[in-house]
Amino acid sequence: MRYPRIIAHRCGGALAPENTLAGLRVAARLRCRGVEFDAMLGADGIPVLMHDETLERTTLACGPVANRASTELVRLDAGARHHPAFAGEAVPTLAEALRLCAALDLWANVEIKPAPGLERETGRAVARAARGVDKLVLSSFSIDALREAAAAAEELPRALLVDSLADDWGRMLSEVAAGALHIDAKRASADRLQAALDAGVPVACYTVNRRDESERLFAMGATAVFTDRPDLWTPSEM
Repeated sequence: MRYPRIIAHRCGGALAPENTLAGLRVAARLRCRGVEFDAMLGADGIPVLMHDETLERTTLACGPVANRASTELVRLDAGARHHPAFAGEAVPTLAEALRLCAALDLWANVEIKPAPGLERETGRAVARAARGVDKLVLSSFSIDALREAAAAAEELPRALLVDSLADDWGRMLSEVAAGALHIDAKRASADRLQAALDAGVPVACYTVNRRDESERLFAMGATAVFTDRPDLWTPSEM
């Protein structure tokens, strides 16, 4: 599993509305090689880019994401809350985001974000939508979502998201047939990182918004960092 070193968190990080096509374009303009975004199901079972279970924080609408069909969700304004310059920026479907990633030559980490009770359905739908995409990894905190993703598209690389590396991290990876770990940067320690790296497991750390913090993590052996501030690095460093 090959990772870019610097990955724009939620598409464009703090520089554009999160989980939008505008964010992907901003990341590409900065010459980022990798982006991360979240995929959640609409009421019709179609994945859209959304982090929260409800709409208030990032759109001008309100209520649960899972209660609206994707045809409604894609008409919502996901840009105005970030900045008036992005007013009218739509909620994209996962399929739209993956097509744009391919056009912009962006590696993508798709985080599977199931609403409660929809872990298996979300893992399955996201994996099916991502089949045939070359530069991609699927990740999730949900064991059930990753298991379903593996069953639906065994060929797609998968990563387990954790707060910190527990003693039984190897067993947990085996349970979901994942080949990488994504961990909270604040809880990353040199010995735990080294244990994973010695086993040939890439470790990416979230969410790192200072260069000195990224340098500390890379010195410990971290494979990649997720950041809201991809503008802090030059293209040659990404």
